[in-house]
Amino acid sequence: MKTIKIISVTLIIIAAYLLAVSCSGSSCCKNHKNDSGIPQEIIEKGNRFIISKTGKDFFDNYITPDLSNSQEIESGYFLSYKLIMPEKPYVNTQIKFSVDTSGNVIRNREIIGIPNCIRSTGDCEFNIDESASVEIAKLNNLEPGIKEWEKNFEWNSEHNKYVWRINNTLNETEGGYGRRANGKQILIDPNTGEVISLTEWRVN
Repeated sequence: MKTIKIISVTLIIIAAYLLAVSCSGSSCCKNHKNDSGIPQEIIEKGNRFIISKTGKDFFDNYITPDLSNSQEIESGYFLSYKLIMPEKPYVNTQIKFSVDTSGNVIRNREIIGIPNCIRSTGDCEFNIDESASVEIAKLNNLEPGIKEWEKNFEWNSEHNKYVWRINNTLNETEGGYGRRANGKQILIDPNTGEVISLTEWRVN
């Protein structure tokens, strides 16, 4: 009886191995879904889309799929990736875009966070850190204001690139009507230090 059990277990192990081998490289593996419910083939197409903008080296070094924030949607899939540069801690952000059920990027939806390193290698250097951006803001006469400046390294959809956004606050009140405040905002290119814009903001 013991011998029969050993033979049965051995046969199950062999069958499982043969199934794995037969699936390797076939359509059943390509359509395999991970824990996020997204087929591996879709993730690979998403990878290739990003690589077409950043290049493979930049992708391999700094970008990883963020499956916990990716999901299946009605028209296909919403894909999220992490862009992290350990040597530049302020570069810690997200890449987001949507694809259809075949893995093709849905162009009429917002594509967030993919720097175009291939078109312009200078757009992926990010050599201006927070302290340097603050000095640039001071040199361009951004007033101290009434509270600490808000400083963010972030994707700017209008300019289709990463920027340092620094906001000051010149006036602020709270009351039954809610918060009212105004100040100025400066956008700085994190690669060149160039001032992209200096505008006013207001909350009524």
